[in-house]
Amino acid sequence: MKIIAVIPAYNEEKTIYQVASEVKKYVDEVIVVDDGSIDMTADLAQKTGALVFSHLINRGQGAAIETGTRRALWRGADVVVTFDADGQFLPSEINDVVKPVLENRADVVLGSRFSKSKVPILKKILLRGAIFFTHFTSGLSLSDTHNGFRAFSRNAAEKIRIRQDRMAHASEILNQISQNKLKYTEVPVTLRYLPYHLKKGQKVSDYFKILFDLFLGKIIK
Repeated sequence: MKIIAVIPAYNEEKTIYQVASEVKKYVDEVIVVDDGSIDMTADLAQKTGALVFSHLINRGQGAAIETGTRRALWRGADVVVTFDADGQFLPSEINDVVKPVLENRADVVLGSRFSKSKVPILKKILLRGAIFFTHFTSGLSLSDTHNGFRAFSRNAAEKIRIRQDRMAHASEILNQISQNKLKYTEVPVTLRYLPYHLKKGQKVSDYFKILFDLFLGKIIK
């Protein structure tokens, strides 16, 4: 079974070399999608031996994951893992995340942060709201909804097409899991909330933008 990790990256020169190098130990190939970075992200990713594909402009994480997933499928991936570039996840947990797919117990595995991570209170409140919204719109019962650590079987990756370029893609993926009746499960993962991550993390206003993007997406669908 060929496992390919897709890492969307935008101006992550501080972390991308270490992240891509560590992820490479647990998968067959690493694809880094440089989403219009203006720093050394692409060059540093290439030095790890990762395959690097670049957007000419910054399109957003959703667009980068879609680009990477299509490339991974073209390269024969049986399992596609999405993994953030900022060093917040632990590459050593990739084995746990892909296991249900390898054992044919799930088409999609979603990382869940709450049992293994100390989540800041404001972040926890916002995520609880997202959990309610997801259940209301998709019918899925989840403990975490905007987690970038996931694994997809080839079948699931072929069926899920991301059209939301920016952060609303996380909810879009969940809606498509429901629409395509894909088997899914959650696996506990660790998220590290270090000062670097807190500084660049999503703000309250970002969640309203996500809701607007989802609403707009339904109108023009």
